[in-house]
Amino acid sequence: MEVILLKDVKGTGKKGEIHEVANGYAQNYLIKNGLAKEATPGAKSKLNAQIKAKKRDEAEMLEEAKEQKEVLENNAVEIYEKASDDGRLFGSITTKKIADAMKEQLDINVDKRKITQKIPMRSLGTQNVEVKLHNQVTANLTVRALPIDEK
Repeated sequence: MEVILLKDVKGTGKKGEIHEVANGYAQNYLIKNGLAKEATPGAKSKLNAQIKAKKRDEAEMLEEAKEQKEVLENNAVEIYEKASDDGRLFGSITTKKIADAMKEQLDINVDKRKITQKIPMRSLGTQNVEVKLHNQVTANLTVRALPIDEK
């Protein structure tokens, strides 16, 4: 019997795949527990439509990430912090502060966990950080730490 898996099933396959399985296994386990449904022609065409829609959405997300990469690499983010006379910051510039500054200055919303700082920013100056926008797109962003009195 052909079935369409609704969830990942260990030893059988992943969600959205069509598999040929034994009738008893399909009816008594997979369908009964909501792990699969019978692969009728209507269900197969619906699955194909869902796959096409998902691919289209992924392509749109990739294009949006590429556009955001252009903006990030051509603009710098400026963060104003309190600093001592020798240029050391009171505290440090965290990925959360960088994400907030990106949202405010460039109107790009990124989760702080997607920003990678090689070393913590604890003094005035500039630093390049990596921003992962998509699993295929990573942008380099310049972050400038400036003293609060220049604001």
